[in-house]
Amino acid sequence: MARRLKGKTALITGGNRGIGRAIAQAYAAEGANIVLSARDAALLQTVAQQLRDAHGVRCFPSPCDVTDRAGVDAMVERAERDFGIDILVNNAGVYRAGRFVDLKHEALRQVFEVNFYGVFHVTQAVLPAMMRRKSGRVINIASTAGKWGSLNQSAYNASKHAVVGLTRCLALETAEHNVLVNAICPWFVETEMMETFVSERSSAAQVAPEALIAAWKNAAPLKRFVRAEEVAPLAVFLASDESSCVNGQSWAVDGGYTMI
Repeated sequence: MARRLKGKTALITGGNRGIGRAIAQAYAAEGANIVLSARDAALLQTVAQQLRDAHGVRCFPSPCDVTDRAGVDAMVERAERDFGIDILVNNAGVYRAGRFVDLKHEALRQVFEVNFYGVFHVTQAVLPAMMRRKSGRVINIASTAGKWGSLNQSAYNASKHAVVGLTRCLALETAEHNVLVNAICPWFVETEMMETFVSERSSAAQVAPEALIAAWKNAAPLKRFVRAEEVAPLAVFLASDESSCVNGQSWAVDGGYTMI
């Protein structure tokens, strides 16, 4: 079976856990070489070695904080010099919950620094080379929170709405260079971030975590949350030649929840 991403190199931020790790595994299985980025250098090394052993691809851990523009520029410069970046997956993200009237400026700033400005920094560093080569894919991991309003999470939703809006604008700017920009908008995904999400939402709503989880699952058509490995196949499609006319879209992976 042909590997759809063979010969390509993907840079994945937040690639050492959760959705980012699942996408890295799926890309490696499809033959892509991986530049894996996150802040936890030790975990990056472990995941990179696992990908090498399992799939026989090159995988290079590149510790970086996406809020550090100088660090981002240095990471991208190294990756471009050594490999060339064909695919960018902006996955790094953080979550904060709470009532808007209680929201501190610093908390809002932290959410936007990672969720929006992190996408801005890495994408702006990567795009010039893609545009020169007339080839590239940018995949932003947004959220269904970027498609609607949610109680007690204005900071997070606003940041994800910004990512969805940026995706659409970039898709228009880069289309003539054959660089396609799309977003994936998952619903609740069973990751470590989900634990933070449940804890903060339950505290803000003053409802037991178990009650919130039960209510959310009961409201979902599939009666369960999304698994990280269910997001990865869409990321493979958007990175492959099969999506050569897909641009500026925000794809929900939510088991049908946004239809309700």
